[in-house]
Amino acid sequence: MKNSEIYKLIFYFLSGFLILFFSYPIAKLIYNVGLSNILNTISEKEVYKSIGLTFYISFYAVIIAFIAGIPLAYILARYNFWGKSFVEAVIDLPTMIPHTAAGIAILLAYNNTFINNYFNIRIIDSKIGIMFAMMFLSSSYLVNGAKEGFRKVDIKLENAARTLGANWFSAFTRVVVPNARHEIINGMLMMWARGIGEFGAIVIIAYHPMVAPVLIYDRFNNFGLQYSAPVAAAMILMSMIVFISVRIINKKT
Repeated sequence: MKNSEIYKLIFYFLSGFLILFFSYPIAKLIYNVGLSNILNTISEKEVYKSIGLTFYISFYAVIIAFIAGIPLAYILARYNFWGKSFVEAVIDLPTMIPHTAAGIAILLAYNNTFINNYFNIRIIDSKIGIMFAMMFLSSSYLVNGAKEGFRKVDIKLENAARTLGANWFSAFTRVVVPNARHEIINGMLMMWARGIGEFGAIVIIAYHPMVAPVLIYDRFNNFGLQYSAPVAAAMILMSMIVFISVRIINKKT
């Protein structure tokens, strides 16, 4: 056997080990709970409302982050300026700090009289508070994904569009964004997924209304594994269906 084939076998073995490490707990959970039990759990009002709340708040967080994050990603990809490294560090910082600490920081920053009185925004036990937590801890995935996509787009294409009569914004929307769409969509998907799975910051800010991770924790804390496992399995199964579907659509387009 050639050395190259031996190395390939080692790579396959290591890859298979990591895939098994990821997939086995999920498969074990779904198998132990059972598909019929998962479907019965999803039909419970508290469960489907909680899962729906989780998905749509995270979706709105992605939309808001997209509006502000795409321009930021483009600036970071195309321009060099004083303090750029600091800006990039600030964007990445939320992924590194403890999520409970992030929740406390959000409370101190936005749960004050000025925000409440002038913007009529309530943070504690509110959907806005949940969305703030999701955005704070997951927006970096969208920004970094879009930034890498913009870097892959040859600036000559953008300049060529402008020489042919397109203005700056038209060149950006019709040339740059379409050529970076896969990375942008993947970044949005990663942000959505990260927001859906957020627990630490949300449980500090808003125990109610209960999103799915908080509901799983609440049932485990009060009733044990038997009552929390079906909710966890239902959440994982629905997340897998949604994200696999989006990835397939993204690849086909």
